[in-house]
Amino acid sequence: MSPFLLLPLAFTGWMADSGDSDVLPTAERRALAYLAPEVPGSAKENKCYSCHNNGDAARALYTGVRLSYPIPPKALLDTSRWLERPQQWDHNGGESPFSDKKLARIQFAAALVDALDAGLVKDRQLLTRAAELVVEYQERDGSWQVDAAGAIGSPVTYGACLATHQARRILRTADAGRYRTALARADQWLRKVAVKSVLDAAAVLLAMDGAEDSEARARRQHCLLLIRNGESEKGGWGPYVHSPPEPFDSAVVLLALGRHVGQEQVKPMIQRGRAYLLSSQQGDGSWPETTRPRGAESYAQRLSTTGWATLALLATR
Repeated sequence: MSPFLLLPLAFTGWMADSGDSDVLPTAERRALAYLAPEVPGSAKENKCYSCHNNGDAARALYTGVRLSYPIPPKALLDTSRWLERPQQWDHNGGESPFSDKKLARIQFAAALVDALDAGLVKDRQLLTRAAELVVEYQERDGSWQVDAAGAIGSPVTYGACLATHQARRILRTADAGRYRTALARADQWLRKVAVKSVLDAAAVLLAMDGAEDSEARARRQHCLLLIRNGESEKGGWGPYVHSPPEPFDSAVVLLALGRHVGQEQVKPMIQRGRAYLLSSQQGDGSWPETTRPRGAESYAQRLSTTGWATLALLATR
């Protein structure tokens, strides 16, 4: 069967017209084809710029653009315009007593980083404005707490370790000198926080990438050991060592392992983790949503899960 038969009909044309389409991995193409109409859908249909559509899922599309995948311009046009207005992010049309402005700022700012990298947003001064919105919510201990203390993160809550990694990445990209104090506090917290879950180990491993002091090296080895112990029999990871694998947790782990392919046993783990994601991808190109507790239905979590899974496949292709 041709892989194009698995794509949404509205998007088979732009995929088939690309001269490079035959050499691009099928799973990634299917995922991007699923996300392309979904990302702008929330603002169009619900008058809401969603953290999930215009944040996590958009990041995957921006990364696809940067890697020369054939993404239709209309898929990201409205999101790019939204990301160029950081002063409006707190009023995205989805405000409610349960909305988390801290997480929304991190997700939108992270998408802005990728939009700039893809060349679809040009003004890098916007990132400084976004960084100011993010640093405002740093806790005194150096972390970003976007959920109840001790709660395991999810695609729509992140958890403190993943949120702190993402916030740290935003500040470093915006201006490492300007935010050196905030970054130092974040680094200290990441070196000391108790890492008990696979998800937290992956987030800390991502954040410790490039640090070569003895404490950071020891931290990385601890996280790699926890991840190795948490791998399921057939590949993939859940939130804890003995949890069944989930697409979101597996995606974050793959993103972390992709920075450490030189480490013994890492490459085979990446291959098995990719195999798990490929086997769990659905016919429409999406992934089943990772929820806490597992097995629930949530469109927002499905979009974010698919965004993270796509990012993981693109990073380890």
